[in-house]
Amino acid sequence: MRTTLDLPEKLINEAMTLTNIHTKTELIKTALENLIWKEKVKEITKYFGKVNLDISLDKMGIII
Repeated sequence: MRTTLDLPEKLINEAMTLTNIHTKTELIKTALENLIWKEKVKEITKYFGKVNLDISLDKMGIII
């Protein structure tokens, strides 16, 4: 999908430098994937202590 966005250049440049991603398209795709993952983890952590799945969040690298 083609979309025109007005993004702060400083923010884009900093993100590209930190992630070593060389295209804006790949940077935005990565950012969206990370945002989706973070929100899904946030939803899952709502169940912490309510369901015993015998899973260690520490071993999974999830910080609550």
